[in-house]
Amino acid sequence: MYDLRPYQKEAVEAICKEWSEGHQHTLLVLPTGTGKTVVFAKVVELKVGEGKRVLILAHRNELLEQASDKLKAACGIDTVLEKAESKSIGSYLPVTIGSVQTLYRENRLTQFPKDYFDIIIVDEAHHAMSDTYQRILEYFNKALVLGVTATPDRADRKSLGQYFDSLAYEYPMRKAVKEGYLAPIKAQMIPLNLDITNVGISNGDYAVGEIGSALEPYLNQIAKEMLTYCHDRKTVVFLPLIKTAQRFCELLNSYGLKACEVNGESSDREEKLKAFENGEYQVLCNAMLLTEGWDCPDVDCIVVLRPTKVRSLYQQMVGRGMRLAEGKTELLLLDFLWMTERHDLCHPSSLIAKTEEVAERINRKVAENADGVDLLDSEEEAENDVVREREEALAKQLEEMKKRQKRLVDPIQYAVSISAEDLVNYEPTFVWEQGPATEKQLALLEKWGICPDEVPNAGMASLLISRLSSRQDLGLATPKQIKCLEKYGFMHVGTWTFEEASNMITRIANYNWKIPHWFHPETYIPKES
Repeated sequence: MYDLRPYQKEAVEAICKEWSEGHQHTLLVLPTGTGKTVVFAKVVELKVGEGKRVLILAHRNELLEQASDKLKAACGIDTVLEKAESKSIGSYLPVTIGSVQTLYRENRLTQFPKDYFDIIIVDEAHHAMSDTYQRILEYFNKALVLGVTATPDRADRKSLGQYFDSLAYEYPMRKAVKEGYLAPIKAQMIPLNLDITNVGISNGDYAVGEIGSALEPYLNQIAKEMLTYCHDRKTVVFLPLIKTAQRFCELLNSYGLKACEVNGESSDREEKLKAFENGEYQVLCNAMLLTEGWDCPDVDCIVVLRPTKVRSLYQQMVGRGMRLAEGKTELLLLDFLWMTERHDLCHPSSLIAKTEEVAERINRKVAENADGVDLLDSEEEAENDVVREREEALAKQLEEMKKRQKRLVDPIQYAVSISAEDLVNYEPTFVWEQGPATEKQLALLEKWGICPDEVPNAGMASLLISRLSSRQDLGLATPKQIKCLEKYGFMHVGTWTFEEASNMITRIANYNWKIPHWFHPETYIPKES
């Protein structure tokens, strides 16, 4: 049996709450290595205790076995398998582990009554929008659904938002690292220019065949560089093609690094993986086989030689090395100077940066530091730089706006003033968020001093109202107070309390709406007055 970590308990409670409030299809987002299987195992245990019948869907044997093993270990629950010759219908066991490739077939699916399952868990939910998954989910359309995935990229979120109607819980990777549940990441740039300018795009990502060809001329040089960085580390290398992985494995062995290669057709795959886990090999090469369903916690170096535009895929590769292990202090993530005209190539910054602006600064820091950088430290520095520049720009803009008399506050201007990145960069995910704000929302925002004409959708309105309400509960300055004091040149007013802002506005009013000569707005801090 497992003791849930604090965030895992919060996740379980949040999932049950979403279902109880009428959200039929909800999402759980946990980064690789933080125990998503443990969380949904606990949810299954609770629902089985209520007499519910549960289906867990997965698309790979490793995930099917992992779910079954974790349910037995965490909750003592036995499961029945729906795959190939193994059938679950009529079993007394309440939990079915289902292979998507088997269950989506009409002759298999229609053997079940449509209301056979009360709960469906979709493991690796970023696959849930595919036709095979959707056929199963639409058939059992009365069931409550939980989609479980590692942090998806923005495109994945928008896609998932067409089916899932809420996000129950998300645990950010940066928070998991800071709280000690994932290994810190050291990002290291290897100074090699790898030209993928002419590689085409297939199914929304770099074409793997063309990447393999483009990578071939550099494999020898990369293998030599790895002698420097990987000689004392347990390393996993992701490559685009099986033949490329096999060629690279041969090169590593020729230079003295003991390496092995595994692929979906390897007859000795299990033996090689076990040998790697036991320390018989230093490097494990694979052609994207190990992105899901395989864990080796003491891996402490990841080499991504499969450039990608898909953030969720990049996170899955890096996630293979983020688990904690005894004696492990960090994960070394090796990056390269990929030469490409496209600007959406994933880099280490893609794991944590909330904006493109921050990502670019992190990439610059990684490239400029020959010894590598701690990814979270570099993110914090980059965000501070961005905030400082925004404040400088805001001060200049406020100077230009002094003559403008505007009763209400622009919502984005307000978001910048309170340093709310989620509001500044907000994009709607779910269908209801994309629709127009309601009259009730707009009236409430205007009452709080926000210009309703500048609120683009219901999701932004909801987030603004939630932020305004929580700030009011905390006794912080209102939008109108912030606007008034920023007009006089005061900085960081978004952090002031309502009382502090009110006192300062009263002083200015008593001074004939001028700043008393002993005040310096650009450096003034209320606590120091």
